[in-house]
Amino acid sequence: MRTAFCSSLTALLAYFALGIAHAAAQGYPVKPVRVIVPFPPGAGVDIVTRLLTPKLTEALGQQFVSDNRAGAAGNIGAEVAARAAPDGYTLLMAPASIAISQTLYKKLGYSLERDFEPVSLLASTPFVLVVHPSLPVRNVKELIALARAKPNELAFASTGNGSTPHLTTEIFKMQAKVSLVHVPYKGTPLAVTDLLSGQVQMMFANALSVLPQVEAKRLRALAVSSAKRSAAARDLPTVAESGLPGFDTSTWFGLLAPAGTPKEIVSRLGGELRKIAQMPDIRERLVSQGADPIGSTPEEFRAHIKAEIAKWGKAVLASGARVE
Repeated sequence: MRTAFCSSLTALLAYFALGIAHAAAQGYPVKPVRVIVPFPPGAGVDIVTRLLTPKLTEALGQQFVSDNRAGAAGNIGAEVAARAAPDGYTLLMAPASIAISQTLYKKLGYSLERDFEPVSLLASTPFVLVVHPSLPVRNVKELIALARAKPNELAFASTGNGSTPHLTTEIFKMQAKVSLVHVPYKGTPLAVTDLLSGQVQMMFANALSVLPQVEAKRLRALAVSSAKRSAAARDLPTVAESGLPGFDTSTWFGLLAPAGTPKEIVSRLGGELRKIAQMPDIRERLVSQGADPIGSTPEEFRAHIKAEIAKWGKAVLASGARVE
């Protein structure tokens, strides 16, 4: 009798809790929403966040405020967001690097798949494969042939061990079956400077950082890393169509909510973001920043995250990169 009463009471409390959560979701948002950006102001993820949050403010009637929590390749901000109350008032604008972190870091204070609800994949930015003009290659096939003829003689720059440019090149090496020398730098400017001077011969670099140099003929662009051609560089073929079928890497930006956030809130945010991603002014500004607008459903973003963790995990293991 007592067991039946307890079971009924538990079910009743759960019912009321569900009703309260549903009511809160229906009126969401009733106060400002914090969007954690896990990199400093001026980073790609910060630029995308500050582009989209005013539109969310306009659509939902409450301020969406950026909160930069930089450090540890985005993991500090991600951990803060993972531990936040799952009420829709703390969100995370995530870049691709946190998918890499799931394998790269031996110890993390959060799990991307366990601790977050995907809301929407908003945009992606391909890398551009660029070489110094002195290198006698005009396309990806010629680069692969040269690298095979001169194993461990061509050096590639990256923005650091375990960075997306580094691991993109590791995937390239695996698929092309070539041996290259890795030269890591502390950030894009230093890497591009040495590429321009010929200290290194090649790099997968952010489009914005190198396309002006390509136009000035100080660098030669061979291809983009994404599966499809980029709106920011329509004349460049993809690596996949240039000899490595299936090659597909990019850095991406998507909104996440702490696990347990009511589905109504996730659905509402995702719906608004899909509309925003298709606005002509937003699309134009994203493309001008070197990004391709997307705007996905939560389910599509969940599948993307799962695939990204697996893909980057293989690259991390192949590279030997590891952070304690």
